[in-house]
Amino acid sequence: MNKQPKYRQVAAALRREIDNGDYPPGARLPSESELSARFDASRNTVRSGLNLLVTEGLISSSQGLGYEVRKHEVFELNASRFENLTFPQSGDAYSTDVTNAGRRPHQTFRVELTPAPEYVAERLKTEVGATTVLRFCHRYVDDVPWSTQATHYPEWLVEKGPRLTEPGDIAEGTTRYLASLDIEQVGYFDEIATRMPTPDEARLLEMGAGIPVLLWTRTGYSSERPIRCTVTTFRGDLNRMNYEIGDLSARSENEPQ
Repeated sequence: MNKQPKYRQVAAALRREIDNGDYPPGARLPSESELSARFDASRNTVRSGLNLLVTEGLISSSQGLGYEVRKHEVFELNASRFENLTFPQSGDAYSTDVTNAGRRPHQTFRVELTPAPEYVAERLKTEVGATTVLRFCHRYVDDVPWSTQATHYPEWLVEKGPRLTEPGDIAEGTTRYLASLDIEQVGYFDEIATRMPTPDEARLLEMGAGIPVLLWTRTGYSSERPIRCTVTTFRGDLNRMNYEIGDLSARSENEPQ
């Protein structure tokens, strides 16, 4: 005899069917009333089972449209090549990487002068509340929200690179722009963490319940001092990162990318 609560039995049965491909990505599940009849359970019980699958990130719910199996078209980001000027690219790293993957990039910008929060001040080695230039990008892959990217530049850098305050995109990318001014990023320090999204992050990235965000903080350095702090917030269900370090000549091209 199954001792699981009925709503968990409902969730387990539907989870198996999703895993088996009975309901492929993008497929709509039967209605709550249809599932109630199938499982001989109340609609509240069925709804609890469905909500469990929502929190697991397997399905999404839309007002008036029912429940749908989530699509997981994962984008692969090579973090060691990202913004590396030794690799060819025609514009900024994001647009180049997305286009090279056969996907369609789109992004919106916001640029403002803002006080440095504590975590930024610590990385830029400046005072908390010191003025920074914030370049904020809301990025999409194939019209699906992919990430937000907030880059803070110290105020002293604006005098040497005034285009940092322009509200639109810098076509060649900010790293290349600064390099053209002899402000070369010679190294960076990466920090990677995960957590559940804030309400604002969930709204911007159109994330359902139960999906975490991946936080990638990159602090870039010239030969003398930090020149920027970039925090990229990814949807945890649609992104994967990798790094290439050392001699990889023995790595087969057939291995997973």
